[in-house]
Amino acid sequence: MDLREHQGFRVGHWTGERSGCTAVVFDEPAVASGEVRGGAPAEREFELLDPSRANNGIDAVVLGGGSVFGLAAADGAVRYLAERGRGVRFGPATVPICPALGIFDLAEGAEPPTAESGYAAAANAARAVGDWGRVGAGRGATVGQWRGEFLPAGIGWSAVRFRDVVVEAVVVLNAFGEPLRDLPVTSDGVFEWPDGSLLPPVKGNTTIGVVSTNAALSKVECHLVAQGAHDGLARAVTPPHTRFDGDAFIAASTGGARTRPDTDVVRAMAVAAVERAIDSVEIG
Repeated sequence: MDLREHQGFRVGHWTGERSGCTAVVFDEPAVASGEVRGGAPAEREFELLDPSRANNGIDAVVLGGGSVFGLAAADGAVRYLAERGRGVRFGPATVPICPALGIFDLAEGAEPPTAESGYAAAANAARAVGDWGRVGAGRGATVGQWRGEFLPAGIGWSAVRFRDVVVEAVVVLNAFGEPLRDLPVTSDGVFEWPDGSLLPPVKGNTTIGVVSTNAALSKVECHLVAQGAHDGLARAVTPPHTRFDGDAFIAASTGGARTRPDTDVVRAMAVAAVERAIDSVEIG
């Protein structure tokens, strides 16, 4: 199995001067759920991912910059999907299901992605693993605000395999904190906040992503995998899930794998995939 080939989905980017968007387009409707742990999320159609809701499949996910303004990119992706007959049939109408997540990257003069941007990202979606870094939704991403800095970050990808089960993570790293391997704690247990005691000025953050697996999972199991995605974020970023982050992950199951591992195996794979995807982002 070639881990350079996406398992049941395609990824496309639209990249602007200071912002952008990324479309994850599934080959077939994918069972999906999600979880928000940050205090300031920007999202669209996220509630339908709740396991208690009737929806049983999504067609795509849009990840975008521009905060709430950039969520308009989902309009274009929905139009692209509808033109190709994707979605739930309601009589003569076809309604694509396309949740969206946004990051805050509204730097001075930044233009949020639009519906046309989302259409282009969906149209650009390719099977093979493509470009990562300062592209698509990662174009305006930064890290390090907890130290009063704005270090360029981006969008990363990783895949992990157990037998024929693959878990992939697409992560836009735009954190209030930053990737750290050594926790800021001294040998005698003193936590060293970079600014001494006060928070630096906060201008918007959020780490978002999609975790997809070819393991056959229920909607409840996808919710558990989304929790694992957040665990991966917490392992890779310090501090995670602050009031200034809108950290959110969607976990999707495309099916197709012969192996049926326990859900906790897939969840553990999601932890590793997200951690590795964040580690793959070049900082600065």
